[in-house]
Amino acid sequence: MAVNLSKGGRINLEKEAPGLQSVLLGLGWDVKKTDGIDFDLDASVLMLDANDKAIGEGGFIFYNSPTSTCGSVIHQGDNRSGAGDGDDETITVEFSKIPENVMKMMIAVTIHDADSRNQNFGQVDNAFIRVANHKSNEDIARYDLTEDYSTETSLIFGELYRKDGEWRFAAKGDGFAGGLSAYLAIFGIES
Repeated sequence: MAVNLSKGGRINLEKEAPGLQSVLLGLGWDVKKTDGIDFDLDASVLMLDANDKAIGEGGFIFYNSPTSTCGSVIHQGDNRSGAGDGDDETITVEFSKIPENVMKMMIAVTIHDADSRNQNFGQVDNAFIRVANHKSNEDIARYDLTEDYSTETSLIFGELYRKDGEWRFAAKGDGFAGGLSAYLAIFGIES
């Protein structure tokens, strides 16, 4: 049974699922009624070192660069509409392939062309991230984002991080305006 987390909640993945080797990150959302302009939300993972700086372009995984250089993180494809129930986009992470210098992985969702389309996360409902055992697809943790993000165009849904040699997950819900380029700049990548 999955642990339901609130914003800021943390869980030790290996204690909840002993022998865990890889996870599936399922991200989902629904769009409220809008003026008819399609929403395109994009999930991504950014690998960080101990100083919270990106390890380089090979550590930024998204629909247009779906596999990390080390092969540990694989984006399973872009869903351009968010239609349907369940996961809209999924990403797999294989822990044994993660380089030692990677201490965190930020899992974010950004709204494509949000500024030109006048869109923000205030127009998105039922956003969530779930962390599942990739082998069994059994949920380990889930975080439902419930705040009203009326100006934010990018949201960090969660974070995988290494502590005491074990992988953990933190529910974040940190939002900001400025889209993908502003999000990447925080961690030292200029787009």
